[in-house]
Amino acid sequence: MLIARDWTDYELLDAGRGEKLERWGKVILRRPDPQAIWPPVQGARFWDRADARYQRSGTGGGHWAYGKSMPNQWQISYKKLRFHIEPTGFKHTGLFPEQAVNWDWMADHVRKANRRIRVLNLFAYTGGATVALAEAGAEVCHVDAAKRMVARARENAMLSGLGNRSVRYIVDDVMKFIQREVRRGNQYEAIVMDPPTYGRGPTGELWKLEDTLFPLVQTCTELLSDQPLFFLVNSYTSGFSPMVAANMLKTLIKSERGGAVTCGEVGLPISCSDLVLPCGAYGRWETGDEP
Repeated sequence: MLIARDWTDYELLDAGRGEKLERWGKVILRRPDPQAIWPPVQGARFWDRADARYQRSGTGGGHWAYGKSMPNQWQISYKKLRFHIEPTGFKHTGLFPEQAVNWDWMADHVRKANRRIRVLNLFAYTGGATVALAEAGAEVCHVDAAKRMVARARENAMLSGLGNRSVRYIVDDVMKFIQREVRRGNQYEAIVMDPPTYGRGPTGELWKLEDTLFPLVQTCTELLSDQPLFFLVNSYTSGFSPMVAANMLKTLIKSERGGAVTCGEVGLPISCSDLVLPCGAYGRWETGDEP
């Protein structure tokens, strides 16, 4: 498991009984997490410190309950990067801190390549990977179906002092976009994707992970240049084995181009214990040609 241990502005304070208690800068949030099925270490008084709590509804969805001093929006940093944080619908905050281990891995590859690296970031959300890659010197094409999330990605790039870096922001259905890119003959040295379990495109296109992921990755392989660097697939689907991503990458890329495939889980350390909260699966392909 890859564990995101390098945060200063984020901390997983405790987790248990289907919830997690987190510090985002100076703000403490309490959110549901279905993976945390064990008892929490800390007691009720510790958990009651939360500035806001997301409470699920018995009819689906849920809502935030805010304390009096809760800000609407604030900022946190990760190394040289800076991000807006804002509690949104369905318990999210606009950032997945466990992905910092992938940001570092990708940025390291870009820096070591010492050549032009074009990266296609699909289901790119608020741009955590986009900002990390741009800061490392990559040219990034950022694609997401949600206009608001793409706008937030622009804001995060500006906030990190990267407003003048080479980032192309696209609001579009991912599959339709990459099919057009294939027809246009565009190519990339690296591709990263964080596909949702379910979702809809800008005009209602239905996305279902198990039906769509393999053809999506297959089409993306046509966009890899003659000197590819890496391909990263993330999944937050409960029960989705890391080997699924690895098998796809071995079948579709390694069999043709060589290189190495690795897979596993990403997680966050719980600061009050030696436990780690699992946060998803990943599969990576990387070329063996870089120094």
